[in-house]
Amino acid sequence: MPATDPRTQLLAGLPGPPPVTAASVAERVAASGRVLVVLDDDPTGTQSVHGVPVLTSWAEDDLAWGLQQGAPCVYVLTNTRALGPDDAARTNREVVTAGVAAARRLGVDVGFVSRGDSTLRGHFPLETDTITATLRELGEPVPDAVLVVPAFPDAGRITVGAVHYWCTGGTDGAEGTCTPVGETEFARDATFGFTSSDLRDWVAEKSAQPGGAGATATAASDVLALTLADLRRGPEAAAAVLRGARDGRVVVVDAADERDLRVLALAEELLTGEGQRFLHRVGPPFVRARVGMEERAPLTRDEVPTGDARGGLVVVGSHVGLTTRQLEQLRGGHRLADQVELDVAAVLDADRRDAHLAAVVDRLVAALADGDVVVSTSRVLTTGGDAAASLDIAVAVSRAVVEVVQGVVSRTTPRFVVAKGGITSSDVARYGLGIRRAVVRGPLLPGLVSLWEPVEGPAAGVPYVVFAGNVGDDGSLLAVVRTLSATP
Repeated sequence: MPATDPRTQLLAGLPGPPPVTAASVAERVAASGRVLVVLDDDPTGTQSVHGVPVLTSWAEDDLAWGLQQGAPCVYVLTNTRALGPDDAARTNREVVTAGVAAARRLGVDVGFVSRGDSTLRGHFPLETDTITATLRELGEPVPDAVLVVPAFPDAGRITVGAVHYWCTGGTDGAEGTCTPVGETEFARDATFGFTSSDLRDWVAEKSAQPGGAGATATAASDVLALTLADLRRGPEAAAAVLRGARDGRVVVVDAADERDLRVLALAEELLTGEGQRFLHRVGPPFVRARVGMEERAPLTRDEVPTGDARGGLVVVGSHVGLTTRQLEQLRGGHRLADQVELDVAAVLDADRRDAHLAAVVDRLVAALADGDVVVSTSRVLTTGGDAAASLDIAVAVSRAVVEVVQGVVSRTTPRFVVAKGGITSSDVARYGLGIRRAVVRGPLLPGLVSLWEPVEGPAAGVPYVVFAGNVGDDGSLLAVVRTLSATP
């Protein structure tokens, strides 16, 4: 029997997405002259875009550089998903302040996007509340509405009837499932856990949590829903719903296809022309659709500027089950010169830490002369007694990973670096490789895994691959490494 795609049942009775092209959106965006500053809470948000600048530092001059690159958006890697609430709020204030200052200096109109996780992890509503408060303090217009758009159709995350789903299978002979996201492993995250799948309830749940609420908690009944039924009637119908959103009202938005997001983009452009302003909390593909960027085919082996080095470095920090399966596939399907595991217990033991990390660096440097190597954290996740303690452990492990990467690149130049996991990708980029400014060249898998080209610093010329922990199938990491490796 043919495989059943569960999305078909969820979308039964709804019209198909309108035939909205990326070019039609891009034309409207270009006419407005607005540039989006995307505060990316981990580096994986760049997986859906190409040809845009990305910053890991946010001094005013950095933002000015980004705004002058001629792209419709600039990504700023805040990595706030790895920070506590106070540091996350401080970082958001700093980026918005620098972004506004750079925009005023250059005479550029900017909008702000808070890029979060398509499986709903992260500091919401703290980050959007902080952006709004900072704009108000700076005398800038504040958003009339906060749009929550976590959908990531390329990766099987869709929102239908305000309920957010994780969908898998349904193609290539595999039976599919669509699971409400509140019932997945991501909802049990040690730091950002939740129970709700209906986004209206999720907004209320998150706003009521300690450290999450703004001035007041938001009731589910106060959250507006922009549904597929609205979007698939076209931009004017969607705009009619959004027109009533004022005073910072939260609006949760359905999407099951890239074209749904493009309809939203055109609806926003209509309302922006009327003076309405929006702030966004979104999943990865929103920005691509919002600026009218065409999807780019994955980079081929010939398009990746690898050097002459023999071995590439694969750094695995994510602990989700999918990452562990991907790592197993890589180990079984590709010749590796070495596989080294960071012992989390040793990392957390002050008496053993330094010697353990030094031994790991020595092994990796030696093996890179022969071929590709993997360094991974222990596959058993170590957590603390509460969310704060768990975050402290995650930060300590991430620092150890950074020190290992620093130690390796101080002694040899890898052919490429792949970082697996959101926090891991951010810390390896900013601290391990010293990347300050880069250009996102494009994906290595369709809409899922992005390759950065550092434009300065010690990593200049080394392809850097940002690979989220929760995307792809079991063979995706193997496929990426084969594309980059000297011995595919």
